[in-house]
Amino acid sequence: MAIKDELSLGAWKQLNRFCRQYLQLQSDLTYPDEQYLADEEFQATLHKTLFADDATQHPPPQRYRLRVLKELTERIEHSILDWDKQGLSDDLMSCLATLLASPLQSETASAQQKAYVTYTLSSLPAATNNVTPTVTLLEARNVVASAGTTGLRTWEAALHLGNFLCQSPELIHGKSVLDLGAGTGYLSLLCAKHLGASYTLVTDGSSDVVEGLITNVYLNDLQESNLISASQLIWGQALPTDESNRTFSGHTIDVVLGTDLIYYESGIPALIATFGDLADLFPDIIIIIAAPIRNEQTFQTFVDACAKEGFSVKVSEFEMIPKDEQQGPFYSASTDVNLCFVSRT
Repeated sequence: MAIKDELSLGAWKQLNRFCRQYLQLQSDLTYPDEQYLADEEFQATLHKTLFADDATQHPPPQRYRLRVLKELTERIEHSILDWDKQGLSDDLMSCLATLLASPLQSETASAQQKAYVTYTLSSLPAATNNVTPTVTLLEARNVVASAGTTGLRTWEAALHLGNFLCQSPELIHGKSVLDLGAGTGYLSLLCAKHLGASYTLVTDGSSDVVEGLITNVYLNDLQESNLISASQLIWGQALPTDESNRTFSGHTIDVVLGTDLIYYESGIPALIATFGDLADLFPDIIIIIAAPIRNEQTFQTFVDACAKEGFSVKVSEFEMIPKDEQQGPFYSASTDVNLCFVSRT
C-alpha cells in the first residue's frame, strides 16, 4: 500500500484521530490498524507530525511521549509480517532511544506539572492552509489550586458547549461575550480566535486561575489583540459597571457563557444574583451554561432558584457525541451535560 501518494480515506482518518488524541493527552489512544502501522510512509508521517523535534510548537510532557512511543513501536513491530520488505522507522527508534536515555521526573512530580494540551475543533471548517482549527492551553490536569478551584483543567462540559457553539456560530459571531468561571479559558479562546466574537471578557473567581488565563491567551497568539481580556470576577459582588453608559468593564455584553457553575449548591444564589445584575444592565442578554448532571437534585435546586428570582431555564436537545465517533475534541460522554438557556421571564 503506497500511502505517500494515495493515502486511503481510512488511513487518513485513523492517522488524524490518533494525532489529535495524542496532542490532547488522552490516556486511552486509538492506535491505527496494523495494515497502516507497518507501512514505511505511514510511519514517516507519524514521526513528522508528532515526534520530530520540530513536529509541534507545544509538545506533550516527556513521560507521556515516552509511554505513547513505546506502545506505538511495539505495535509496529507486531504488525510487520515480512521484515525483508517492511521495518520499523529509524526516526521513530531514534526518538525512542533519546527519550529512554533522558532523565525523567517521577510520576508523582510529573502529575503535578502543567502541560500543553491542544484541542482540535473538528466541527469547524479547515483554514485556508487546510489546517483544522485548534485551541492550545497550559493545564494542570491533576491539580486543584490552593483555594480548591477546579479551574486548572478543561472539563467535559466546556468541550460539549464548545461543540454546540461551533455548530451554532451565529450565537457568537459579532457578539460581545462574558465567560463566567472560565477556568482555563477554553470557551473564551474559542470565541475570540475562531467564532468571530467582537469582544470576549474571560473571568474567574480565583486569582490563580486568572493568571493561567493570561498565559493561555498568549499561547493562542491573542496577546496583542484588543478583542479579549481577563479579570477576576466574584459572583454576587458588585459588577465593574458604568451606569452612565450601561457598560461592563467598558463593554456591552450580548452573551454570557459558563460551564460547571453549579457544582456546589452553596454557590447558586451568588451566581443567580450575578445573572440578575447582568440582566438589569443588558435586558437582551443571552445566558448559556453547560451543567453536568452529577446530581439531579443539585440541578433542580438551580432551576428552582432561577424561577424564584424570575429566570426560566430551557434545556437544549443538543446531544453529546458518542466517544467512538468523536474526532476532536475528545471527552467522556458518560455523564449527561445539560446545555441551558437562562432568560428573565
